[in-house]
Amino acid sequence: MKNAIGKEIPAAIAGIDKVLPYKGLFDAMPEGRIAGKTKKMVKPGDSKLLNSIEEAVEKSGLKDGMTISFHHHFRGGDYIVNKVMDVIAAKGIKNIRICSSSLNDVHAPLVDHIKNGVVASISSSGLRGKLAEAISRGLMEIPVVIRSHGGRARAIEAGEEHIDVAFLGAPSSDDYGNANGYGKAVCGSLGYAMIDAKYADTVVILTDNLVDYPNTPVSIPQTDVDYVVLIDSIGDSSKIGGKETRFTKNPRDLLIAEYCAKVIYNSPYFKNGFSFQTGSGGASLAMSRFLRTEMEKQNIKASFSLGGITKPMVEMLKDGFIGKLFDVQSFDLIAANSIRENENHYEIDATYYANTHTKGCIANKLDVVVLSALEIDTNFNINVITGSDGVIRGASGGHSDTAAAAKLTIITAPLIRGRIPTIVDNVLNIVTPGTNIDILVTDRGVALNRNSDKYEEIKTWITKAGIKVFEIEELRDLAYKMTGVPQKIEYTDKIVGVIEYRDGTIIDVIHEIKE
Repeated sequence: MKNAIGKEIPAAIAGIDKVLPYKGLFDAMPEGRIAGKTKKMVKPGDSKLLNSIEEAVEKSGLKDGMTISFHHHFRGGDYIVNKVMDVIAAKGIKNIRICSSSLNDVHAPLVDHIKNGVVASISSSGLRGKLAEAISRGLMEIPVVIRSHGGRARAIEAGEEHIDVAFLGAPSSDDYGNANGYGKAVCGSLGYAMIDAKYADTVVILTDNLVDYPNTPVSIPQTDVDYVVLIDSIGDSSKIGGKETRFTKNPRDLLIAEYCAKVIYNSPYFKNGFSFQTGSGGASLAMSRFLRTEMEKQNIKASFSLGGITKPMVEMLKDGFIGKLFDVQSFDLIAANSIRENENHYEIDATYYANTHTKGCIANKLDVVVLSALEIDTNFNINVITGSDGVIRGASGGHSDTAAAAKLTIITAPLIRGRIPTIVDNVLNIVTPGTNIDILVTDRGVALNRNSDKYEEIKTWITKAGIKVFEIEELRDLAYKMTGVPQKIEYTDKIVGVIEYRDGTIIDVIHEIKE
């Protein structure tokens, strides 16, 4: 057979499964597929720029029952989810599955979209506010799937969570879809959005800052983007850092921070080149300051710090106490702007961060991780998803990912919150299994996990350092003495949430609260 320029092409050629004769420029352009994702081919001169979210929904081919995704880098300041869902509802599209990296208080309007049948199911790292309250009380027929950040990346890459259309807010983009976290609104790292852009069938960038081509640095590349839409505003940068990212003056938090820092700098991991990750809570932020003081005293420099990055980490990077930062989510504006300004501050995606089903995520290289807990039980199981009333109030985040990967996993928590004990006989819901926890640090003392494979080793250097150690049952009893034994919550048989462990197995379920 002859091709378009008259050359004779055999119908069969050894080693080639299907012979495709040339038919002319772009006339027989095949669609490529990468890990099940159809890569739509864009010809030179084709425009990706659309006029509205309405047009993007139409062009994407979104239909009843499909899955859409969002990222949460603007946290409580996100505008994208509500704007997109209002358009989808207005178009009469039903039974949508939302696959968001997390959902916050600002997404309360989703309650009405669920009631009206626009949204049928949700997967997310966490839920908060009125949406979480309504779901905890049985709003949805299909349980919400709670995944860790690494677990979500794994599920998307494995095709277990197939995204039809990703609607991704970007602080800046050019007309071809090169996007990053800097513009009128700033969020810094787009680490969670990167995975959606790679694997969604259709990717729509929503921006309020359209810039000249080429837009650099490139967080989401044009090769992953189908459409670009300029809208009035994508989010409020001032809300990417919540109240939990502010420095604490609470004496209890400061005491926890001091104890935690003492545990770390007396450990065998505290030496030149060590690596660590801390959370964004008040005690964790304060702990970073105590740790820095000791690093300066002993002339110790960390090789890297990881995770959601905050101002103290940025300051330690600038001042030479940390060699490199790996940022999957910027937790405040100082961190958000640092990626652009400092060559040793790197933006990473969620797979690089914590996906266990890879050839090696960076969490595997952590020496020390400091994590928080809503509840911890006498088997060191951790709950960070439901409050003491059984209502979903938090997020899995990278908790189980880093707890499993780090050499030393420390949990910080006050003995009680208000009149509620933090240490209990059994947590309401397990996000991170106790086998992954080494040490609990509270404002009243430190407890070691007897089931940790490092228990004897830890006990030796903790004792040598003169740190007073309690059995966890002693701390529980002290908490109960102050608050009384918590009353059991009554649940119905209905499951409202499924908690996946980072490998895709189910570690727990959340039941509807009985009224």
